[in-house]
Amino acid sequence: MFAAAVGAADPMRVVAPALPEKPPGRCVVVGAGKSAAVMARAVEAAWPDVDLSGVVVTRYGHAVATDRIEVLEAAHPVPDAASEHAARRIIAAVDGLGPQDLVLALISGGGSSLMVLPADGLSLEHKQHVNRLLLASGLGINEMNAVRRRLSGIKGGRLAEAVRPARLVTLAISDVPGDDPRSIASGPTVHDPDAPVDLATVAERLGPDLPEAARRLLVAPIQPRPSFETDYRMIATPQMALQAAAEAARRHGVAPLLLGDALEGEAREVGILMSGIARSIRRHGYPLPAPAVVLSGGETTVSVHSARAGRGGRNTEFLLSLAIALRGEPEVFGISADTDGIDGTEDAAGAVVTPDTITRARAAGLDPEALLRGHDSYSLFSRLGDLVVTGPTLTNVNDFRALLVLP
Repeated sequence: MFAAAVGAADPMRVVAPALPEKPPGRCVVVGAGKSAAVMARAVEAAWPDVDLSGVVVTRYGHAVATDRIEVLEAAHPVPDAASEHAARRIIAAVDGLGPQDLVLALISGGGSSLMVLPADGLSLEHKQHVNRLLLASGLGINEMNAVRRRLSGIKGGRLAEAVRPARLVTLAISDVPGDDPRSIASGPTVHDPDAPVDLATVAERLGPDLPEAARRLLVAPIQPRPSFETDYRMIATPQMALQAAAEAARRHGVAPLLLGDALEGEAREVGILMSGIARSIRRHGYPLPAPAVVLSGGETTVSVHSARAGRGGRNTEFLLSLAIALRGEPEVFGISADTDGIDGTEDAAGAVVTPDTITRARAAGLDPEALLRGHDSYSLFSRLGDLVVTGPTLTNVNDFRALLVLP
């Protein structure tokens, strides 16, 4: 099911059918995200006879070979100097175009960090510090991206403004709950109607370590910017991935229950919730009888309140909480993995849980509850050999969770 979910978002399958008509003039390709490089390669393969140029930026280790579109690499989830360099190169690439020209913007998750142009009054160091605060804040992805748009010179529609008067078409692979274009890579090619919204409450939640220059921008009144129309095409989404996984389950005689692609909340709390659903299916046949699989997407959060936190991302933290809450419930198995192949900053996509996960952990001398409190879930699953290691998948439609309940 995980393979089916990732395959449904493969850029080599989904980019070509979504391309617009070929332009009479030039075609400049720009983009940012974990899928940007392979999306660029897919454009090149589909349009061998078009005058293509441009530049895209992806995460270190996610580059692929291209012939006409330059691929840069930068840091994720905290931007680096290469992120700022990439943003400036992208702005330069779309400068001076005319109405006969086409700009293809290839946008996918991770673009917020990979393409960074600090707003006036901010430095790259400010942006890096804010990103670290956001990652540890427990804020939802939409709130995080509202901050990123406010502090950026390229996000929140500013790239689209730089493209004019050329035609702009965006091809997007969504990694956010609800597929809001403003939140995918912080919306560089869409109008941001929330630009004047007061973010003082969010600034307060980021705490006293928030740089003063960033705080001033978040709380200052901002005038609305002119709206504009855009041709924005969603070519792969978390819901599409879940539907592909559901079809794989049906082929194996397992009934799928889709909880949607927008589950949010603390990873450990979602784990407890999911354990209750699994027990209800197994013991009562409700809301459907076994064999069944509960499928969900979305992005949980992990609020870290200690500098001594261990290793682990939101997927392994969810799974460890799930395993503890299941208390060895028979015939219940789970997987949770990031479809980009990297859970947080770790080298694994996620992990799997079996009915004897906690028993095996204790036999190995591990304390599951202590590891959960210390945000060290990666260490437990690594010790047990239960990590899911894929390497970069070169796509990204957020997290994939499946809870399999057998008779």
